[in-house]
Amino acid sequence: MGNALNHYLKPDVTPGPDVVPSFDPMLGFGSRKERVMIATEEEMVSAKLTAKERDYCAHKLLAYRGCRAEKFPFVYQCAHEKHDYLTCEYEDYVLRMKEFERERRLLERQKRLDKQG
Repeated sequence: MGNALNHYLKPDVTPGPDVVPSFDPMLGFGSRKERVMIATEEEMVSAKLTAKERDYCAHKLLAYRGCRAEKFPFVYQCAHEKHDYLTCEYEDYVLRMKEFERERRLLERQKRLDKQG
């Protein structure tokens, strides 16, 4: 079922795109590592990264752009850095979708438990 349709049919259990998680991030996990930014704000500002590019993969993007600047005009030699960056972006996307689905399922569970008791 599509997210827009689900948001229309079940607005109380479908989190929005900008909603902060309302459940404990450790709920259901034995141990879980907290994500940390590797690139500092100073590095991102000096590299003139846009707001959209300032995510958990910014350090890989900085390495890729640095390689392109160093190897220009032979930018094909930076294929490894590009692959690393795109893989990081994909894994970040998958993790965000898993977090969204976890939040949605916990909201449905909470609604079901509230209805029972």
